Amino acid sequence: MRFEGRVAFVTGGASGIGLAAARRLADEGARVALFDVDADAVKDAAGEVGGIGLSGDVSKSEDVAAAYRHVEEAWGRLDVVFANAGVNGVWAPIDELAEDEWDSTVAINLRGTFLTVKHAVPLLKRQGGAVVITSSVQGTRLFSMAGSTAYACTKAAQVAFAQKTAYELGEHGIRVNVICPGYIPTGIGESTEERDTDDLGVPVETPEGSRPLRTSPGTPEQVAALVAFLASDDAGHVTGTPVWIDGGETLVLG
Repeated sequence: MRFEGRVAFVTGGASGIGLAAARRLADEGARVALFDVDADAVKDAAGEVGGIGLSGDVSKSEDVAAAYRHVEEAWGRLDVVFANAGVNGVWAPIDELAEDEWDSTVAINLRGTFLTVKHAVPLLKRQGGAVVITSSVQGTRLFSMAGSTAYACTKAAQVAFAQKTAYELGEHGIRVNVICPGYIPTGIGESTEERDTDDLGVPVETPEGSRPLRTSPGTPEQVAALVAFLASDDAGHVTGTPVWIDGGETLVLG
């Protein structure tokens, strides 16, 4: 029960890694507020973990700020923030990628991370706490996924953001770390639009058994276990650190 008496806020909490993390934190004693753009799904997810379901757009400052006000009114504190919401966006050659497609990916993945942390800080400063951000192997170790430039750039920027804010917020007892998952079966791929990427770049074939651990793709629950560790006092001396969780896949692919 590492989170007994503590309050956690999870974005993208209605499904996938976000929901798995919410379950794990709740199982270890946390009161969890889930934030997601899907109002119905986040309400159901919150009911499952006995928490609060809050709907809104992570790229809109007023939505995020309102969610934190709700958390403060309900529980009076905040200890853990999991900035997990994100999209793959549009994958296309850079000269075909529309400006609004680029902007949409950046708004959700990077601006959303900024807003999630920005509005959490006043609450976290009261007693200290932990922030965990979901980045990716893309943009940090993996650069051969055709057409995913906008996505990869946001993921690389999230690592820099985590390290800068870890430096800035450390004096307030706030730790900031970032996870970089490889392929984890979630629903994120279903919303990806891909155009004209078949002949883009140097052809890359994925070798059989590309994960040195020789396991099937990782699970949201395995990622949730890492999130819980980084958010807990067990990682009390860890901050500004990216952690890759990909079964060693990027040791083979790059």
